[in-house]
Amino acid sequence: MSSLMGGKPDTSAAEESLRLQRQQTADATKRLEEEKRDKSETMSAKRKALRGGGSRMLLADRLTPETGLDDEYKKTLG
Repeated sequence: MSSLMGGKPDTSAAEESLRLQRQQTADATKRLEEEKRDKSETMSAKRKALRGGGSRMLLADRLTPETGLDDEYKKTLG
């Protein structure tokens, strides 16, 4: 009835609710972006590891991998 008498209606509760809603939306958006970035970095690291992991497989049948090629392989390689 205050609007009938020339006063403005009290909208402070609605404004506060709207402000809280916007804040929650912004926080949720930020959290989702961080999760997406983390997942993307993880997938990128996995793809890179899979891509580069196969380069050592050419010498996988050697007997002593920690010391390098055996004498048998050195003879054939020159």
